[in-house]
Formats: sequence, structure tokens, C-alpha cells
Amino acid sequence: MKNLFVATGIVCGLVLLAAAPAGARVVEPGTIWRDTNGQIINAHGGGMLFHEGIYYWYGEFKEGLTYLPKVNKAWGGTRVIAGGVSCYSSTDLVTWKNEGLALPSNAQDPDHDLAAENVIERPKVIYNVRTKKFVMWFHQDSPNYAAARSGVAVSDTPAGPFKYLGSFRPNAGARPLNATEEDLKPSPRNLLARDLEGGQMARDMTVFVDDDGTAYQFYASESNQTMHVSQLSDDYLRPAGKYARIHIGKAWEAPAIFKHNGKYYMIGSGTTGWDPNPGRSAVADSIFGPWRELGNPCQGPGAELTFGCQSNYVLPVAGRPGRFIAMFDRWNKWNLQDSLYVWLPVEFDAEGKLLVSWQYRWTLPE
Repeated sequence: MKNLFVATGIVCGLVLLAAAPAGARVVEPGTIWRDTNGQIINAHGGGMLFHEGIYYWYGEFKEGLTYLPKVNKAWGGTRVIAGGVSCYSSTDLVTWKNEGLALPSNAQDPDHDLAAENVIERPKVIYNVRTKKFVMWFHQDSPNYAAARSGVAVSDTPAGPFKYLGSFRPNAGARPLNATEEDLKPSPRNLLARDLEGGQMARDMTVFVDDDGTAYQFYASESNQTMHVSQLSDDYLRPAGKYARIHIGKAWEAPAIFKHNGKYYMIGSGTTGWDPNPGRSAVADSIFGPWRELGNPCQGPGAELTFGCQSNYVLPVAGRPGRFIAMFDRWNKWNLQDSLYVWLPVEFDAEGKLLVSWQYRWTLPE
């Protein structure tokens, strides 16, 4: 195994908390993290952008009472009023300044996409070097999760404010690159064919910019049973109409994508709502697949249920090629605003399989 970070471990059930050097940047997963004002960081289901020496952390702003909507009683889902997308900035990944709401919800208009009763989840921001714009993508939905749409917003600055451009179902009128005629044959259960003209369902999602500047959206589609990987337009504001189906019928969500040694890697989860499940991982030589499943990447106490967490993003450490941080949410489904963050280093074994091992505390590389 390639060790990328200074870490702690467990011997005979004893937690080893190694003394960190003075000034070291220490991460303690699953504890309460506060910003420079002493307030608890509120950035759930988020993602990270590194721009001009600064990390920007975007996430769902969750505040207030967690409740059980009438429309969701059938599946036991809990919700909290959508507060918009928060933004924090840091130069060291441990000291975070609250930059405020990069994209607020709309409390005045109940019919707006960003109405507080609606869904604003999994925000991710990418920078377009051609247009010099910061582009935010997120899962936008109705209270009963029936809309299954992607929302897009844009800004001239990384912390916003972002201007909301609207939402849509991706790839209306486009057929997947790897679809067969059988895949497109209409039937009551064929959601791909049903949604071909109007656009495909899009829920849990992420965006990824490749080495050549081409951007892609990964999203759970076909009622969360199959994932799609979709190329974006040159301005990153719309789908380009080129997409493929991956993990067909495997019910993946919470995708987190990164690239290492020329290969594309993914960490994800199953579809069990707020409850944790065994982590998943996969690798591909081409971003459109085929993707080869690698199993649960987690190791150590709690690994069988992803340490009680769900994946949201994998961050390449700036200036440290080959070093990545896997970002997870530890959801508290009965009090969502109190959900915690778990960040752990990514490692690779001799065969190139990615590994994420539990550590009570670890030190970021200098």
C-alpha cells in the first residue's frame, strides 16, 4: 500500500493518537468542525473548488427542524427546509472562513425552483477557463422528488453570488452512446425510452473537469437504478447531448469522480436514503466506460457501512499529485443540520485498487 498521509491507527482495539508536529494541519473525521467565527460549518453534500491558491467548499445549507413530509411518508424520508448553497474558503483545508450563501433559496415565491419547500442538493462548482465563469450544478427537485432535474447557476467570482439560470432534465432528445435498439424499445418499465424526448431523470450528481477542459456530469437516473455520464457543452451550462449509461440496474448514487494515473475512479453508494450502506468503487479507462466495479473501498472499524457515511466528493490535494481526500457526509436523518463531515485520505494498493481506511485523526501533507 502506498502511504500518502501521516495517519493514526488501531492496535488490539486501542486508538493510537499520534502527536502531530507543531503547526500540522490535523483532520479529525466525524467531529464538530467550526469556521473562523466559531460557528459550526454548514455545507452538506458538497464539493470543492481550488482556484488561485484558495479552496472553496460548497454545500447544502441545512438549518431548522427536520420533518417528515406527507408526500414522503411512504419511503420514510426526512427533510429540512432548503436554505440554499453555502460557501466557505480556506488556504489550508482546516481553517475555514464563511463566505455566506453563494446561492440562496427563494422564500418569497413558492412556485420557484429554489423555493424553500423544494430540493437543493449536492451542489458542485467548476471553473470554465474559456468563459472565465464559475458554474454551479446541483440536484433540483420537487418536495416528492418527482421532478428529478438538474439546476445550473453561474457567477463571475467563486464565492458568488451565483445567478440561477434554471433547471431541466438532461439530454432531451438524445440517445445514449451505448444504447441498443432493445434498450430504447418502449414499455411501461423502460424509463430510458419514456424520458428520451423530455430528458432523463437526474438526482444525486457530481461534475468533473477532465485534463483537456471537457466537463462531465454524473447523475443517478432511471429512478435511481442506472447512472448516466454526460458531456457538458463548452460553456459548461448545458448537456452536449453525448452521454452513456453506466452501472446499469445497479442502483448507484452519491458519485464522486477523480482521475489518477490516466484512469477514472469513482466512489459511490447504494440507494438507502439517509441510512448508510456498504461503499462502492469503480475504475475505467474511458470516462464513458465500461466501468469495472472494485467493491467497497473502506477499511477498518465501521467499513461495512462506510463508517456510517455517504460519499460526496474526492478532492485532489493541490500541488500534491497522486494525493486525494475522500469527502463523506455522516447524515443524522432525524436532525439533518447536525450531520457531520468525514474526510479521509485515499490510498492505492499494488493492483491500483483504491482504499479508504478509517482514522480517528490524520495530518495533511505539507
